[in-house]
Amino acid sequence: MRLRFVSIPVSDQDRAKAFYVEVLGFTCGADVAFGPDRRWVDLEPPGGGPGITLVTWFDEMRAEGLRGLVLAVDDIDKTCMELAGRGVNFHGPIDDQPYGRFASFSDPDGNGWVLQEPVTSS
Repeated sequence: MRLRFVSIPVSDQDRAKAFYVEVLGFTCGADVAFGPDRRWVDLEPPGGGPGITLVTWFDEMRAEGLRGLVLAVDDIDKTCMELAGRGVNFHGPIDDQPYGRFASFSDPDGNGWVLQEPVTSS
C-alpha cells in the first residue's frame, strides 16, 4: 500500500491549478471532465512522490480547511527566495528547529502548506 493522492479542497480549480503549476512548479498529470461541472485535476510535485488532486465536489471539504501538508526541499533558503519571487507570501521567517528548518505559506484558497528542509547528518 502507498499514498497516491491527497485531495486539496479549492473553490476554483483553474486558479488553484495555475498556482500549483506556474508558481510551485507542479506538473499536471491529468485535467479531465468526469461529470457535469466536475473535473479531475491531478498534479505531481516537482521532486516526485504522492500527488494532489484539486477537488470542488466534496461538501464536507471546504476550501481553506486543509493544514499541515509538508513539502520537503533540499535548500529552504533558495526555495523560499524562488517562490517569493513568484508571488508566494510566507507566514513569517524560516523557523530553525533541531529537527529541521520550516517555512509556511498558503495557497490562494488558504490551504496551509509547510516547506521543510530536514536536518542533514554530519
